[in-house]
Amino acid sequence: QVQLEMSGPGLVKPSQTLSLTCTVSGGSITTNYYYFNWLRQPPGKGLEWVGSIWSTGATYYNPSLESRTSISRDTSKNQITLRLMSLTPEDTAVYYCAREAMGRGGGLEVWGQGTLVTVSS
Repeated sequence: QVQLEMSGPGLVKPSQTLSLTCTVSGGSITTNYYYFNWLRQPPGKGLEWVGSIWSTGATYYNPSLESRTSISRDTSKNQITLRLMSLTPEDTAVYYCAREAMGRGGGLEVWGQGTLVTVSS
């Protein structure tokens, strides 16, 4: 089965850049059927979509975050990396990566475990 494992820091200082990695096992990030997404949930708030990457490497971003966000991939390692720059305390959230299946019955079906990122000095 497909599994997504997340790694990255739990504490980042304001103005710094967050880097989180999602390692995919049991499936390929280049399969032409899935988006891989980054989402986050600030404390006491709902889920927010951050961005996505398609099998070709094409990326898509939440307009509210696009200027600070970059999603990249390493196909040899089957990894997807999120970078969010110029962090503020409002970026504190539980961050997730999730695979989204296309077609009938699709959706955000496989999730990473989530990691709490706290932005604080």
